Amino acid sequence: MASPSPLVPVPIPDRVAALIGACLPAYVLQAEIEADCAAREVYRFRGPLCAEDLADREHALAALARANKILAKHHPTLPVRP
Repeated sequence: MASPSPLVPVPIPDRVAALIGACLPAYVLQAEIEADCAAREVYRFRGPLCAEDLADREHALAALARANKILAKHHPTLPVRP
């Protein structure tokens, strides 16, 4: 029997997430949400991109970079990777 991989995300209960969130400043929580949304937006663009898609992807990358700057300033392990 194989042991579970440490890289598999494990869901946490909503109450635990709320307790964790209560320990962080509001601007850090907002940056985390923005970084997660921007990372999902970046992953949405694949293959050859038209000029409009390329601009949208660059906008999402810029939003991710802004949010990651705030997260990294709060704690070095918080930035979200695209």
